[in-house]
Amino acid sequence: MLLDDDAAQSDRNRDALTASQLYYLQDLTMEAIAQELHTSRSSVSRLLSHARATGLVDIQIRSPLDAPSRLEQEIQARYGVTAHVVPVSDRANDVDRLERVALSVARILGQYFDSNMIMGIAWGSTMSAISRHITPKATHNSQIVQLNGAGNMSTTGLGYASEILGRFGNAFGAHVQQFPVPAFFDDPVTRQALWRERSMARLIEMQGRMDVALFGLGSPFSEVPSHVYAGGYLDPDDFDALSRDGVVGDVATVFFRADGSTGGIPLNARGTGPDFAVLRKTPRRICVVSGSSKLPSLRGALCADLITDLFLDEGTARALVATP
Repeated sequence: MLLDDDAAQSDRNRDALTASQLYYLQDLTMEAIAQELHTSRSSVSRLLSHARATGLVDIQIRSPLDAPSRLEQEIQARYGVTAHVVPVSDRANDVDRLERVALSVARILGQYFDSNMIMGIAWGSTMSAISRHITPKATHNSQIVQLNGAGNMSTTGLGYASEILGRFGNAFGAHVQQFPVPAFFDDPVTRQALWRERSMARLIEMQGRMDVALFGLGSPFSEVPSHVYAGGYLDPDDFDALSRDGVVGDVATVFFRADGSTGGIPLNARGTGPDFAVLRKTPRRICVVSGSSKLPSLRGALCADLITDLFLDEGTARALVATP
């Protein structure tokens, strides 16, 4: 049965590749391709969609009027990061905005990740959205490592995190390294003891060798609730403490202030995300943001020098450059 499924998939890929060559390289219409392949126009349309979804076809848009856009140039000049601004209507709600930005990231993520590389991923709403749209790319000897624990008082978090990381692993043929610890320990001493265990030390050492880190920004202000703020990870006392400490967001459950600082925030002593010094050593640090409600978090992350590549929607980009 598996052999039959493999053969059917191979035939579909072959037909999709043939249709793509006729459509994109030879400029045949879908009607002409349908006649040549002895099929229907709707079947040709599905083959072309399959070719794009599976990475057989990679479409790039290069506009002489906007290469790169003025917003991207201004963000580069002001913050020293490579910006990718995704056109999204100002009328779009934050859910649609997130999906549009996530789709744009997912379609080109393979440009940043290849064989013999390690990519660290922080679980959350943004990573979940990206994971649903990744264009597959075959790699070998590659690793996906979870950046922070996902357990809380209600759940181990393994199902949620493993589903997200599993999609990335499947798309790239990469081995997934999960981080089976809670998002926050009750006592910092517990974390210190567990971090000395060889099984944990191996994962932490792997995080220190990442080639790519992919993360969103947690924010208590976002219309699309960040999972760490809405998923039962924090109690009222924690929220009060974060407010007193002037916290504007987090990366992989490491909280920071508007100036990018993390010191003196008690929750960080109990958290399981990598220290920002570890992230800064990663050559490529891809941050994905959507919705202007995350502007305080984004500005803080930029102050912390956490980002090399920034993906964001057009409205958020405009708001970012509109103020000093």
